[in-house]
Amino acid sequence: MTLLIPHNPINIVQVTDPHLYKNAKGTLLRMNTQDSLDHVIKLVQETESDIDLLLATGDIAQDASLEAYHNFIRTVAVIDAPLRWIPGNHDSATLMLEIAQGTDTGEKSVRLANWLVLLLDTSIEGKVHGRLAESELELLEESLDAAQGDKDLDHCLICLHHNPIPGNAGWMKDVGLVNDDQFFEIIDRFDKVNCILYGHIHQDLDFMHKNIRCLCTPSTCIQFKAGVTNFELDKVNPGYRSLKLFADGSIETGVRRVGGYALEADYASKGY
Repeated sequence: MTLLIPHNPINIVQVTDPHLYKNAKGTLLRMNTQDSLDHVIKLVQETESDIDLLLATGDIAQDASLEAYHNFIRTVAVIDAPLRWIPGNHDSATLMLEIAQGTDTGEKSVRLANWLVLLLDTSIEGKVHGRLAESELELLEESLDAAQGDKDLDHCLICLHHNPIPGNAGWMKDVGLVNDDQFFEIIDRFDKVNCILYGHIHQDLDFMHKNIRCLCTPSTCIQFKAGVTNFELDKVNPGYRSLKLFADGSIETGVRRVGGYALEADYASKGY
């Protein structure tokens, strides 16, 4: 675990689900995902300052290619902040670990003042849904147990790719975290988890679940419409989430979306 010396409050930026390709001209439902990520990162540069940590919460690549990951790293390198990433269902967790060797990018936990940021891998190769492997559940339990006994550590932010709470569209029923019961059973035994942060369902969500704040962040490319039965894209722009973590455990957060950007996507698509 790395100890970072953050600002007060702690400033975190989350980007998620870029779905990049080997070829920077690659498109997802007709949207050029490299172009949309470029616009989001430009917005981060224009809007944010003194960033303590940049979190990338999965589906970095759509085609799990080496070039896609290098495209991502090159794109976000303009942001002066430590980077941590976790894989999503379209990623190669193995390749991401190989690329991160010699850096802190694949590190599972970061300490910032009296906050612990814990990053969990929910990906299963070849599957859309997610699961926390036994090793990830053990990491969660051991990390929270250690935090419980640390008088200088008061709050925990848990990051994962898959939604641990069911999605708000009918077609999302089977795409989330399938062992969410085990996840919450562990969390329920401790009292320092303030927030769960995730992506995967390409939406802006902010709600309470079991007295824990749950935040889902829009993709840097296409967006999924809420409250529908079948797959449908939402006609809102890509974005990112900023979080300010305070010493008392409170969080100020918001989603910022790209403006003045003409989206091109296949809004008639029934899936991807």
